[in-house]
Amino acid sequence: MAFPEFLPASVKDLSEETSIALAQAIDRCLISTPLSDRAIATTFVRRGTGDPAILLLHGFDSSVLEFRRLLPKLASKTETIAVDLLGFGFGDRPDNIPFSPTAIKTHLYAVWQTLISRPVVLVGASMSGAAAIDFTLTYPEAVDKLVLLDSAGLSPGPAIGKFLFPPFDRLATGFLRNPKVRQSISENAYFDKTFASVDARLCAALHLENPGWHRALVAFTKSGGYGSFAEKLGKIGCPTLIVWGRDDRILGTKPAAKFQQAIPNSRLVWIDRCGHVPHLERPDITAERILQFMGH
Repeated sequence: MAFPEFLPASVKDLSEETSIALAQAIDRCLISTPLSDRAIATTFVRRGTGDPAILLLHGFDSSVLEFRRLLPKLASKTETIAVDLLGFGFGDRPDNIPFSPTAIKTHLYAVWQTLISRPVVLVGASMSGAAAIDFTLTYPEAVDKLVLLDSAGLSPGPAIGKFLFPPFDRLATGFLRNPKVRQSISENAYFDKTFASVDARLCAALHLENPGWHRALVAFTKSGGYGSFAEKLGKIGCPTLIVWGRDDRILGTKPAAKFQQAIPNSRLVWIDRCGHVPHLERPDITAERILQFMGH
């Protein structure tokens, strides 16, 4: 099976079976939104059948490839969709659109209306945990259940974004593009650093070759990104599962209990010998916990 033509040529260097399979399954469609007169080319992966559908949201500066190990396991039981958030992954980055949390949830709602249009189990990992919380609070009719994987959403957004004017914006994104920096971030995300393989590094960097990566990342950071939802968590009405790696060195472990205490109908499950990315490091048990939460 060939890779989609809109992916960068270096996709052919992927070596892990799950990475290759997911990359080959990436699809693209035009999504009409209130953000622009022109539809936005949006990338996603859709597999499996059944209800409720699961909608997977990737973390900061990432793509649908983040779910290369988890998605197949979930899709064996029910319909599972992973989507590239606006401004990230392999989707379009139109010049006239603000890349901000508000724009992201507006685009995501249009994706939901176009591709799904029924309540989903919404899964957000790291930064997209905050995006999932924001979406759930704004569009509760679209979310049947919420799953947070080592989620952001309890700390203020980065103040540095206000100071990202030229040439510092290019220096900042140049820093994030540096392979050694990305490898260090990858290693810190895992309990077992052997997961930070050459294939993992390519999966994490492939979207950097997409047009507009630098501009969209700077615009999102300048917007302030996702701040704290601490005062709003009590308004989440749907059942919520909080999944957390016991060895998370990115966010630590204290936020897990804070989420559980603040979200009314929630429960917390810990994953042992696991860092910040349980969907990559312990996909079997992560999928099992999500499917149990869904009643599968």
